[in-house]
Amino acid sequence: MEPTTKTETLDIEGMTCASCASAIEKSLSRAPGVQSAMVNFATEKATVHYLPGQASPATLKEAVVNAGYGVLERAPDTSAAERSAEIDRQKELAYQKLKRRFWVATGLAVIIMPLSMLMLWPALMARVNMPLLNYALLLLTLPVLLYSGREFYVSAWNGFKHRAANMDTLIAVGTGAAFLYSLAATVVPDFFLSRGLMPEVYYDTTATIIALILLGKVLEMRAKTQTSAAIRSLMGLQAKTARVVRPDGQQVDVPIEQVQLGDIIVVRPGEKVATDGRITEGQSSLNEAMLTGESLPVEKKTGDPVFGATLNKTGSFRFEVTKVGADTMLSQIVKLVEDAQGSRAPIQRLADKVSAIFVPTVVVIAILTFVLWFDLAPAETRLPLALVNFVAVLIIACPCALGLATPTAIMVSTGKGAEHGVLIRNAEALEKAYKVDTVLLDKTGTITKGEPAVTDFLAPGQDSARLLQLVAAVERQSEHPLAEAVVRHADAQGGARLNATGFRAIEGKGAAATVEGQAVLIGNHRLLTEADISLSAELTAQAEQLLGQARTVLYVAVAGQAVGLVGVADTVRDTSAAAIKELQALGIEVVMMTGDNPQTAAQVAGQVGIARYFAEVLPQDKAGKVKALQAEGRTVAMVGDGINDAPALAQADIGLAVGSGTDVAMEAAGITLMRSDLHGVVTAIELSRQTIRTIKQNLFFAFIYNTLGIPVAAGLLYPFFGILLSPMLAAAAMALSSVSVLTNSLRLKSFNE
Repeated sequence: MEPTTKTETLDIEGMTCASCASAIEKSLSRAPGVQSAMVNFATEKATVHYLPGQASPATLKEAVVNAGYGVLERAPDTSAAERSAEIDRQKELAYQKLKRRFWVATGLAVIIMPLSMLMLWPALMARVNMPLLNYALLLLTLPVLLYSGREFYVSAWNGFKHRAANMDTLIAVGTGAAFLYSLAATVVPDFFLSRGLMPEVYYDTTATIIALILLGKVLEMRAKTQTSAAIRSLMGLQAKTARVVRPDGQQVDVPIEQVQLGDIIVVRPGEKVATDGRITEGQSSLNEAMLTGESLPVEKKTGDPVFGATLNKTGSFRFEVTKVGADTMLSQIVKLVEDAQGSRAPIQRLADKVSAIFVPTVVVIAILTFVLWFDLAPAETRLPLALVNFVAVLIIACPCALGLATPTAIMVSTGKGAEHGVLIRNAEALEKAYKVDTVLLDKTGTITKGEPAVTDFLAPGQDSARLLQLVAAVERQSEHPLAEAVVRHADAQGGARLNATGFRAIEGKGAAATVEGQAVLIGNHRLLTEADISLSAELTAQAEQLLGQARTVLYVAVAGQAVGLVGVADTVRDTSAAAIKELQALGIEVVMMTGDNPQTAAQVAGQVGIARYFAEVLPQDKAGKVKALQAEGRTVAMVGDGINDAPALAQADIGLAVGSGTDVAMEAAGITLMRSDLHGVVTAIELSRQTIRTIKQNLFFAFIYNTLGIPVAAGLLYPFFGILLSPMLAAAAMALSSVSVLTNSLRLKSFNE
C-alpha cells in the first residue's frame, strides 16, 4: 500500500540569503499535493512532504525553478555516500569559480581605486584628461560588472520576474545605481555641467563593493564547509572494500557496493568492519568510538553484532552480513544528522519572519533616504549625497547574518553530538533539551545495567571455588536469566567445567541435576522447603542480610544439605552516580522511576545520590508520572530504554533513549544516546545549552548590526556629527557580519564532554 505522504530532499542552487529560502518555501508550498516545505539556507536543502498521487520530484523541481532557483540533480541509483560525494564535488567547483570571480574583481578594483583618487588632487586633475580617465575607468569596471558581479544581476532579474526580492536585489540595485550614474557622467557630462553639477563617477565604489561582497561569500562558503565537516567525516569512515568468502571457500576482495545480505566476510586485525552483521566465527575487540563516542574497545564473540566502519583491534573473525547500504547503522546515523541539520528550531521563527519582509522594507528605506537627501542637501552636493547614501543603505542591510544565525549553530552542534555518541533527531529536540530542569530516569537498563549479575557467593565452611563449579554445571543447562548470571560469574572466576546429568528445570522454583555423582539443587527458598532441606542459622542470617540489600537470593543444596547462597541483583552502572552528580551540578533535579518495591528503589536511589523516586510503577503508569512532574511546572526529560518506556518518552518534553534500548524507544525519543551511559544525558543537555547560547548571540549580533547599520548608512548621524558611511565600508561590514556569525557558530566545534 502506498504511504500517505512521501518526503523528498532537494539540493538547491542559487540561494544567497534567508529571503531566498523564504521565496522557495512559498513556491513549494503552493505546489499541488505539497503538505509542507522547509528550506534551510545554511545547508542549501529543501525538505518537502507531499502526496505521491498529486506531486512528484519533477513537479517539486519545477516549483523551485519557477521561483528562480535551481536544483542539483541526484543520480537515482547511487548510494547516499555517492550522492554526498557528487554534491561535495559540485560545491567545490562552485567554490573555485567564486574565488576566480573574487580575484578578478579584486585585481581590477586595486587598479580602479588609485586612478579614482586622482580626482581628489586638484594639481593632478589639471594635468589629466578627465573624460579620457573616466572612459578608462569604465572599461576597467565592465569586467567586474559583467563577470565578477554577473550572478548578482541575473539573480536580481530572476527575482524581479517572480516578484521576489533577496540579497542580490539589494546589491544589484545599489551597485547598478552607482554604475549607471557614473556611466551617464562619463558619456554625457554636459548634462550635469549645464545644471551646475560636477560629472563625478563612482566606478571605484561599484568595483570595490562587488569585490568585498565576493570576499564575504568566499569566507562564508569556506566556513559553511567547516560546519558540515561532521557529515563528511562520518561518510569517510565507511570501508571501501570487503573480503567476502565465496561458496568454494575462496576469499575475494569486492567493492562495498557489491556486498549482499547473507555474505560471509572476513575481518583481520587492523581492518574496518565492512558493514553490519553478526559474528559467526572467532572473537576480537572492536573500537566502536565512531558509533558511541567511547574510545575503550568492546569485546566481541560468536553471536555478537558488529557494525560497519568500526575498527577491528586484535583478533580475526568472520561475520554474516545482516544489513547493507542505507539500512546500516552508519547510514542511519548519517541520515539522522542530515535531517537534524536541515531542521528548523522554534527560536528561528522570528528571524524567518523578519527575513521575509526585510528586503522590500530596506528598498523602501533606501528610496526614502535618496528622496530626503535630494530634497534637503545643498544643491551642489544633493545628487551625489543622495546616491551615496542610497547605495550604502542597500548594501549594509543584507539579511545574510539573520539567515545564518540559527542553522549554522544547529549544523555544528548536531555533528558534534554525533561525535560524542549523541544523535539529535531535530533542532526542536535540541532547543527543548536546553529548557530541561528535571530528568526522570527509568532504573532498569538506564541507571542499572539491565541484566542480573552475581553480587555475592557465600559458602560458609565449604570450598567455595569447587561449589561454584558444581552450581555452574547445573545452570549451564538452564535458559533462565538468573542462571545466565551465575554462569557468567563462574566463567569469570575460571576453573574446571564440570558435566551435569539428569537436568530438571523446576518451574518457578529453580533447577536440579547430578554433578559428579552428587545431587545439586539451586533455586528459591520454596525449592529447598519442598525438598525438606533446612537452613542453618548462619545461612538464614546471611540470606536475610542479602534480602535487606534488595538482592534476589538463590539457595544451593548438595547431597541433601544446604551449603551456600547466591546473591543476584541488577547492578548499578559504574558511571551512573558520577553522571547523576553532574546533572545535579547543572541545577537539574534527577528523579528515578522503577517497578521495583520501595525497599529496592530506596537502596538503588541512595547508591547513586537520588533523593526523589517513584517505586512500584507499572509500565502503563510511566507516562502518568511524567505528566505529574509536568503538572508541577517542570520541563521534563525522560530517559529510558525499553518498549514500555515509549509512551513516557513521547509524553516528556524531550525523550532520550539509550542506545542499548529498543527501536520503539528510539523512535519515540528526540535524542538517542549511542552508549548505555548516563554521561550521554549530561553531554546532550550541556551541548543544547551551549548551542542555544550561541544562537542567541548570533541573533543578537545580526539584529543589532542591521538595527544600527541602516540608520548610520542613511545618514542619520550626519546632521549631528558630520558622519556618513561610505558604501565601501558598508560592503565590508556586511561581509564581516555573516563571517562573524559563522565563526561564532564554529566555536561549538571545541565542545567537549
